[in-house]
Formats: sequence, C-alpha cells, structure tokens
Amino acid sequence: MAGAILAGGAGRRVNGADKGLLDWRGKPLIEHVVARIAPQVDSLVISANRNRDNYAQFGYPVLADRVAGYPGPLAGIAAALAVAPHEWLLCVPVDLPLLPLDLAARLLQAAIAHGTTVAVAHDGQHRQSLCALLKGTLAASASASLARGDGAVWAWQDACGVVEVDFSDQPDAFTNLNSFAPG
Repeated sequence: MAGAILAGGAGRRVNGADKGLLDWRGKPLIEHVVARIAPQVDSLVISANRNRDNYAQFGYPVLADRVAGYPGPLAGIAAALAVAPHEWLLCVPVDLPLLPLDLAARLLQAAIAHGTTVAVAHDGQHRQSLCALLKGTLAASASASLARGDGAVWAWQDACGVVEVDFSDQPDAFTNLNSFAPG
C-alpha cells in the first residue's frame, strides 16, 4: 500500500499560509501526519504545489498537481494515483495530525469485505472524504473527472462505488486544524 499526504492547497482558510508547514504543538503539521501515516504504508509521497523544497526535507518524494490553479484535492489524488507503485493508495489531508494509527488496516479490511475500490473514514457524524483508501486502478477515473471539471472528491468517490468505514470510536482523530487556533 502506498500513501499520499495531501498538502497542495492554496491555504485560503489560513490567510494563504501553507497549512502543512504551520506549527502545531512544536512541530509542523506535516511532521505529525507523517508520523501517523508512514508506519501504515509501504511508500509515501507528499502532494504539494508550493514550498516543495521544505516538504522534501521530510525525506519523501514531493508531487505537484498535474493541473494548474489549485483545482482542489482531487488533483492531488489524481497525481498520487498516477505514480502509486502499489495496488492501494491511502490518501490523507495534511491538516489532520491525530489520524488513527489503524486507518489503513480498517479501510483495507472494509474495501476487501465489500469488494469496492474506495473506502473512506466516517467519524460518526461526517464522511471524511480525504481519508480514503483507493484502488490504484482509479488513476484514469480521477483524471477524467478533473478534465470534465468535476472536482468534488465525494462525488467522484460515489461514482466509483464507496464504502464508509465507521471510526466513531475515534472522533478526535479527525479534528481538522484548518485555522490559526492554538493547539
């Protein structure tokens, strides 16, 4: 299983800052997410459209979107799927530093049990569309959706056939740090 950390956004909700490089509890957000996800996957990439040298310092390949203009997270997902060396790709956003340590295992178990190509976390209240396990064969589908201007990740996932996986036992794991609030 490969992993991709989605850090390619424009940072609109944080005054244009690069979220992954914002400090939280003494370390940049990206460092927290790498620590949670790297042990769960066989390889890892960081999807980032700016500050790529800063992200490269964490020791993983850095990919840029193949579509200009910050079209959204589906662009990062499509870029990661295009280079994923394994059957499955675990995608997570850079602003969830408390991700479950069993995220990959639980998503994979559900995807196999339901025979689907997409499994996403559900925190008990909301689908966490960017915490997703995707079959590597979905690269062309993601790119085609972007080319049509259909960039909504949840809608693309629905079209692919998705199973939502209950993580209501760990709701704090999906606390989104999408602002400058102290942490």
